[in-house]
Amino acid sequence: MNEFDKEVASRIGAYASNEVLCRAGVNFMLASTEPKYSYNFSWQGRPIIQYPQDMVAMQELIWSIKPDLIIETGIAHGGSLIFSASMLALLDMCDAIETGTTLDPKNSKRKVLGIDIDIRAQNRAAIEAHPMASRIQMIQGSSIAPEIIEQVRSVAANYSRVLVYLDSNHTHDHVLAELQAYAPLTSKDSYCVVFDTIVEDIPKEMFPDRPWGPGDNPKTAVWEYLKNHPEFEIDKSIQHKLLITVAPDGYLKRLGR
Repeated sequence: MNEFDKEVASRIGAYASNEVLCRAGVNFMLASTEPKYSYNFSWQGRPIIQYPQDMVAMQELIWSIKPDLIIETGIAHGGSLIFSASMLALLDMCDAIETGTTLDPKNSKRKVLGIDIDIRAQNRAAIEAHPMASRIQMIQGSSIAPEIIEQVRSVAANYSRVLVYLDSNHTHDHVLAELQAYAPLTSKDSYCVVFDTIVEDIPKEMFPDRPWGPGDNPKTAVWEYLKNHPEFEIDKSIQHKLLITVAPDGYLKRLGR
């Protein structure tokens, strides 16, 4: 670790005990959720529906892990799929430069696999027409249906470095089932990222038309899953660094098999 990296690590470590800074982050999350702040951003032309801070964290993870496969539950408009695919394209380009080989996107092994219970026709068409489409595979169906899980596991069996994002139905039972199905596919030293754990920290009245809320959400599912899975730990350094994130306690690092 060079001196700059040490300075960064020291600052991040100090943020955890900085009550003023942490409270400012929480207040921003509370103030920005109802106005749908996260709906304002896109990636290469597709709405991504993420906070920019989490997008930066995702970029850092992909660059560090260099996954062969990224599994995402929840597709929506496809922005996150495009984001992940573009990062994989960058990894391929770097590999080609280092090895002096010709880059052929259609022959790349790296892939993004997206699962959604309802891939709307206009979103599917836009994703399939995007320049990153050759790196993306989509499966329509419930992410916790046995036949869908089997399809995903069959794809994942061909890859050695796997990164997982869970961002579909946010109820406790659904996310816990997703964790049980897909977290084991996460490769060692990679991450299973569970989005919208912030629901636990936001008043229930902010989700009047949703089945999830405090006590029933992705964060409670993470806590339940970790009781019996010591191979994962919450990487709190990421949420301390970001301060503004929809995934507090949601960045799960796999320590071993």
